[in-house]
Amino acid sequence: MTKYNKLKIFNDPIYGFIRIPNDLIYDLIDDPYFQRLRRISQMGLSYLVFPGAHHTRFHHALGCMHLMQQAIQTLRFKQIEITDEEELGLLCAILLHDIGHGPFSHAMEHSIVEDINHEHISLIFMETLNDKFNGSLTTAIKIFKKEHPKKFLNQLVSSQLDIDRLDYLKRDSFYTGVAEGNINAERLITMLNVVDDELVVEEKGIYSVEKFLMARRFMYWQVYLHKTSLAAEQLLIRIFKRAKELLLLGGTLECSDPLGFFIKNSVGTSDFDKATLDLFAQLDDVDITAALKIWRKHEDFVLSRLCDMIIDRKLPKIVIVDEPVPPAQLKRELTDFAKESNLTDEEASFFVFDGLISNQTYDLEEQNINISCKHGDILDVTHISGQMNLKALSKAVIKYYYCHPKKKMEGS
Repeated sequence: MTKYNKLKIFNDPIYGFIRIPNDLIYDLIDDPYFQRLRRISQMGLSYLVFPGAHHTRFHHALGCMHLMQQAIQTLRFKQIEITDEEELGLLCAILLHDIGHGPFSHAMEHSIVEDINHEHISLIFMETLNDKFNGSLTTAIKIFKKEHPKKFLNQLVSSQLDIDRLDYLKRDSFYTGVAEGNINAERLITMLNVVDDELVVEEKGIYSVEKFLMARRFMYWQVYLHKTSLAAEQLLIRIFKRAKELLLLGGTLECSDPLGFFIKNSVGTSDFDKATLDLFAQLDDVDITAALKIWRKHEDFVLSRLCDMIIDRKLPKIVIVDEPVPPAQLKRELTDFAKESNLTDEEASFFVFDGLISNQTYDLEEQNINISCKHGDILDVTHISGQMNLKALSKAVIKYYYCHPKKKMEGS
């Protein structure tokens, strides 16, 4: 029987060499469920704005595992007890935390399935893999569900200063070229400690935390909520809304079998059995891109034109405003566009629409980022920071938008 060397390394453009620490991690990475992440874009359609943003969830997961190894090493050096079982649980939990993402990540989170988010699907994947690997992921699942008795283990995987955020900010900044989002993840990890079972940052790391929060704010407004990316994602959502409508009306659509299943069926939390999970695991960005290229020749004008707009990057004009768009104004825009393009109002609504976006950089109601002060107190970062605008980051900022094509279209 052939014996494989599983202690391999990946060469990552952010951190350099990332080593696989044990056989279980190797086998998880090697599993088809995880390999699918190579074909899932980390940033959806953001590459239409930032040409370098073609990195994948696979990149991100490996980067998170690498940073978690550093965090474990740091905490152990500071005499924080983390057993071998807990170490394995942390590494598996952070490696698999995003395995439930569908095609184009957040862009299609509620278009493929309904009333179920990627975290819930990640949990189903992890439970299925736990059966496959004879219970090896039991501790990882407890940590992922925030049910482990050691609270700081849960916080390393999911909190307002977790390993996930440290990697995606640094990685997305690198691939988009947006320097304002770059953070010193290694410095932040070096400053971590545990007090009374809570994850804290030592006081000398306060400036790194301030930089982290400001970087997160910049990345959301400049990248994640960039108006052009937003317009493209809204078009993609409307493409699948239209595709489902056409099927309900008895139409036909050519696409891959797994994609066809999710378009034809309303799949929610209660429907996600093993067979459905396996079909979901066959979906990736390739299915969606292939469908768009086929559907741009569809006889339905709305579907074909929406696909054209994404494939050829002929995106609608999007306007961001501070107040809700008056319904009368939107109705007037929609009616004028429908008349010019020989479309019904219902058809025109796929091209002329409004919505809102919200960004809250720091949530005071969630698990806080606590600073361990030299005199022994544990204080929220907003109470100790010299940056007066950190408190402002805890308030949700809501903006409104409306989209409309840059020119009229000739409908049927």
